[in-house]
Amino acid sequence: MEGKVEAAIGMLVLVVMAGLLYSSEAYVFTVGGKDGWSPKPSEGYNQWAGRNRFQVNDSLLFKYQKGADSVLVVRRDNYASCNTEEPIASLTDGDSLFVLNRSGPFFFISGKVENCYSGQKMIVIVLAERDITPAPQPLPPHTPGAATPPTNAQNGFPAPVPTPPVSSAPSRCSSSVTAVLWFSVMATYLVLG
Repeated sequence: MEGKVEAAIGMLVLVVMAGLLYSSEAYVFTVGGKDGWSPKPSEGYNQWAGRNRFQVNDSLLFKYQKGADSVLVVRRDNYASCNTEEPIASLTDGDSLFVLNRSGPFFFISGKVENCYSGQKMIVIVLAERDITPAPQPLPPHTPGAATPPTNAQNGFPAPVPTPPVSSAPSRCSSSVTAVLWFSVMATYLVLG
């Protein structure tokens, strides 16, 4: 029985470690879904991008016919004017993978200027990396003789305390945490019988 308990604990540790690694992996998004990178998608590319939450190290997979189109990564002004002459990067192999290596906006246009003018372009906003440190705790209520909170010099009112930003992005690890827990319970059940 002691060997089974050690095996169950070993299995549990492996499953938990695998789950933690899985939950920290980056995602690969297929641009445009089933339509891929085409001149006439069923949904606009900016609408598609707006429905997704991109994080640093996620990737975009552009699917298109090699030689018939391409994807250009451009600056904001070249995005607005569909300027294909000065790309930051050019993706031409038909199944192009682009890694979102920083937070902020990325601008993509078709390598065919007429496709860009007809709407084959996209802006992707990558969320800022978040520090996981806890938010500062509120100060205790003011008591006589205690130091007073800082005030706004213009009106004498207490200065506002900044609140940490709240992200509306869905949690990436909720399904993987559920999977890890499920596998842990099943492994323990199978080993211990």
